[in-house]
Amino acid sequence: MKSIKLIRFSALLAAVVLSGLLFIQCAQGSKEAEAQVVKSVNSADKIYPVKVMPIASERIARTIDYTSTLTPWEEVYLASAQPGRIEKIHVEVGDEVAQGDLIAELDPTQLIQAKIQLGDARLNFNRLDTLIQVGGVSRQQYDQVKMQLQVLESNVEFLEKNTRLTSPVSGVVTGKYYEDNELFSGAPNTQAGKAAIVTLQQINPLKAIVNVSEKYYPLVYNGMKAQVICDTYPDKIFSGEVSLIHPTVNSLTRTFTVEVTVPNVGRILRSGMFSRVQLALGEEDAIVLPAQAILQQEGTNERFVFVHRNHVAHRINVETGKRFDDKIEVISPELHIGDQLIIAGQVNLLDGYKVEVSAQ
Repeated sequence: MKSIKLIRFSALLAAVVLSGLLFIQCAQGSKEAEAQVVKSVNSADKIYPVKVMPIASERIARTIDYTSTLTPWEEVYLASAQPGRIEKIHVEVGDEVAQGDLIAELDPTQLIQAKIQLGDARLNFNRLDTLIQVGGVSRQQYDQVKMQLQVLESNVEFLEKNTRLTSPVSGVVTGKYYEDNELFSGAPNTQAGKAAIVTLQQINPLKAIVNVSEKYYPLVYNGMKAQVICDTYPDKIFSGEVSLIHPTVNSLTRTFTVEVTVPNVGRILRSGMFSRVQLALGEEDAIVLPAQAILQQEGTNERFVFVHRNHVAHRINVETGKRFDDKIEVISPELHIGDQLIIAGQVNLLDGYKVEVSAQ
């Protein structure tokens, strides 16, 4: 009986102690919450010293930047129009060639036979040309021999072009796919899916092809100046100009294609190099603010500034544009010329805090 009473007393005592602890914790929590409210109120009532500057518009150059890969002005997959044995290839990869230089020679057997046939046809035609004047042959016979002569002349011209292959451009040899005495089959053998004995590229000038947003279509024109920078030569700026504007807009990407001609004096540039192309669209007025005045919401890409109006800090969200050294272009319908931009002390502010402009 005594043990039962002792157990009940112990349970009662534990309940009283637990209740006391809960009361103390609630009281402490209430005091902390009250302290937070007081602190918040005190922060809102506090007057923060700041420095300001008037917002003004500046004249800036409006440019657009795109990435591109340099491509040859012209690329030729040089091949014969008919299969045949290659007698001699006169170039190697990396050789520079001029327009008209002999690149390769194929087996001339067919060409030699065609020239013999052409010689015989010319003799026959010359005889008939004399006889037709005295009425020795009919006009029909004369016309048939003349037509045969023209066909043979055309055949010889075709074989000459496809037996002795010459360069149609001045450039550099970028690929060689056969060796001497191998048989050229005419089958596709390059990454482009074309048949070739050698590949030639004209690299002066080069082209940079960019896809420009359709909203700039009225502003881009042939002859527009451009600046091209390559990672290979980060300290050099190459001048180019727009040489071709494609007449259609891609309905999927909402862009149109622009080709920029890039002179390659000294041939230090090569096709395939990564480049950045900058097009100048003219000048316009814009709001450009010190970078230190622009804050970023933690954990987001949201950027904002504070302006001083009637001794109160007002937060204004902005979109950023181009950077100019230590200044950044900002866009916001809530910012106005003449507003007092807070440039010092803004990191301690929230929207609606009271501020006082300190001496500059």
